[in-house]
Amino acid sequence: MTDISQTGTGHQARFRQWLTTPWSVVVTAPLLVLIFDRANALPVTQFAANAFIGTLPYIVIAVIMIAWLKAAGAEAYVARAFEGRETRMIVFAALLGGLAPFCSCEVIPFIAGLLTLGAPLSAVMAFWLSSPLVDPPTLIITASALGWPFAVGKALAAVAMGLFGGFAIKAMMAGGLFANPLRVRGNSGCGCGPSPFDGKPEWAFWQQEDRRVVFREQFVENALFLVKWLAMAYVLEALLVTYVPASLIVAAVGGNGIGSIATAAIVGMPAYLNGYVAPPLLAGLMEQGMSAGAAMAFMVAGAVSSIPAMAAVWSLVRRDVFASYLGLGLVGAIVSGIVFQLIG
Repeated sequence: MTDISQTGTGHQARFRQWLTTPWSVVVTAPLLVLIFDRANALPVTQFAANAFIGTLPYIVIAVIMIAWLKAAGAEAYVARAFEGRETRMIVFAALLGGLAPFCSCEVIPFIAGLLTLGAPLSAVMAFWLSSPLVDPPTLIITASALGWPFAVGKALAAVAMGLFGGFAIKAMMAGGLFANPLRVRGNSGCGCGPSPFDGKPEWAFWQQEDRRVVFREQFVENALFLVKWLAMAYVLEALLVTYVPASLIVAAVGGNGIGSIATAAIVGMPAYLNGYVAPPLLAGLMEQGMSAGAAMAFMVAGAVSSIPAMAAVWSLVRRDVFASYLGLGLVGAIVSGIVFQLIG
């Protein structure tokens, strides 16, 4: 006969473990809104669901890419492609990131794939920092609300941020930092098997049973990993949009001078103001006396990261890389604001 007390203890242990996972936030946050603020329960849920559904194509592409390349043994090919080309890859990644239509959450699946396959952290960071800042639609919206000088300044800031972050990481890696940027996840292995960077890629992996098994395992593992963290990210995003008033942000970033630029960057980093919402709000703030430099710093910092994005980044990389990501984004936003203030 099963010991009821042991069964109860097992359920309690599993429940406590569940509380430490992203799924606890995904489930309990909408329930709490339903209990305490029924009127916003449906809008919050719809916002999070629509945002997540909009990201699904990126997740599917990323998961298939990772699983296929892992099954094919493509790490060797990728590693060779980056040998001796780090500087060029940093420049290319910064330029490409400035054109890619990814927000700070949507870029996570691609960053996961690049880092998992051994791409240089410096080039990845260049893309990571520049990608969320600008894309053609947001460029047009920014120009319509704030003028073409501001829109072009933001685009230039995106590329400059990527170059700054990429070469800064390269310099730090030369000093011995960031040897292993990724957190250990799931069945990562003991590291005593053959190196994934040895051998020849087999692109038609489906012809071999062992490679088909790798594909299935990698597909499931990475799909679950990305789905749970991005689902939590969009629930947090919905809560921020619903319950953090714009007036609170406005009160914190008014004024002129370098102090207001730094304050705007610090406040802008955790605030949710995407590329479509930020320009009209910032236009109103600038009419009320906010400096152009503070507006640029706020927009750049907010685009580089937000609380939902930081939650996803935290799950992916080690603490030192996470801290560098935030530090580079914050410093880059402040410098962008100062430069734009001086030349604007």
